[in-house]
Amino acid sequence: MSVEIALRAARVRYGPLEALHGIDLPVPPATVTVLLGRNGSGRTTVLRALAGTVPLSGGRVLWRGDDVTRLHAHRRARRGLCFVPDRRAVYATLTVAENLELGAPGRNFAPALDAYPELRPLLPRRAGTLSGGEQRMLALSRALLTPARVVLVDEPALGMSPAVAARTYRLLCDLCDRGAAVVVAEQRPPAGLPPGTLAHELRRGALSFSGEPAEFTYRRRSSGRA
Repeated sequence: MSVEIALRAARVRYGPLEALHGIDLPVPPATVTVLLGRNGSGRTTVLRALAGTVPLSGGRVLWRGDDVTRLHAHRRARRGLCFVPDRRAVYATLTVAENLELGAPGRNFAPALDAYPELRPLLPRRAGTLSGGEQRMLALSRALLTPARVVLVDEPALGMSPAVAARTYRLLCDLCDRGAAVVVAEQRPPAGLPPGTLAHELRRGALSFSGEPAEFTYRRRSSGRA
């Protein structure tokens, strides 16, 4: 299996608390990788470690074989990494149009409005006044407008209606079709994942399962944890 980006024996500490305990996580290109787990399991920290927004206390981050452990987040972004966090993912004091312009090469943000036409009548509004689902659509538009090689999204469908959530996952799958490595963090496997999707469950900062989403769901049901 070819690898786009990976964590190798990665450890992350928040003060005296170790949040990741030596995780190995390969992320292949042109594939959706789903990080599963409850709040506090470490899935958000994995995304932040890949993005460079939290430093490792041990281990490495490799990107196409290059050690980028000490590469700052903005440098990783310039290399083609797009990170959409679950909170503070938009510039609240800027309008929707201004947010889109920041992420649009040549200020052409038509693809974002084609993907999320709900944003069109909101263009003059400040992003901080939008609902949670509307802010999520705006934040995800960055990934659609930026030609990224790695796309990291924490809870993509947070606050969205089921129909918009399903559309969002189709859009993320489209990015995979263009060759991007897409990593999402969710509490449980979302519907509509494409064939070849990889799932990893985290518990207390360690990987407890790696395999296909269907296998993960079957194991949970068999153990009575569904």
